[in-house]
Amino acid sequence: MGRKSVRENKNIYQTSRENMDLTRDEAGALMPSVSSDRIEKIESGRSLPHPDEILAMSECYRTPELCNYYCSHECPIGKIYVSEVRLKDLSQITLEVIASLNTLENEKNRLIEITVDGRISDDELSDFRSIQKKLSQISDSVSSLQLWVNKAVAEGRIPKKE
Repeated sequence: MGRKSVRENKNIYQTSRENMDLTRDEAGALMPSVSSDRIEKIESGRSLPHPDEILAMSECYRTPELCNYYCSHECPIGKIYVSEVRLKDLSQITLEVIASLNTLENEKNRLIEITVDGRISDDELSDFRSIQKKLSQISDSVSSLQLWVNKAVAEGRIPKKE
């Protein structure tokens, strides 16, 4: 059995592995596609992980949030297009979704008014940007709920989809 790292600035990959009480060698044995040497390079920051390695670590460590972290922080395309999703309590996520949905009816009607002519005029731009921001908040809430479900499945708290 390997010894625990005393390094202070551990990245998410190392803390995820350590939260499962796995050494690098044990993790490498559980993930045939990711060797213990490769894990060390990723955890030390000497190498960026590849997407297939992230998927393997996410499954092995039961941390689906690794996928979002990788996409939103390390993937060049994801850094532009993927929002970071943080794990939250189900009750907080539910309240965010409900609050977002409560404002949707008025926003929907205004969006129709703005876009019916196929263009956005200068006097409509402020409302359009506000609606776009609210839709982004809804999207983030849905992503947060999906992450919560994936985490609960990974931890065995709810059954996998059939």
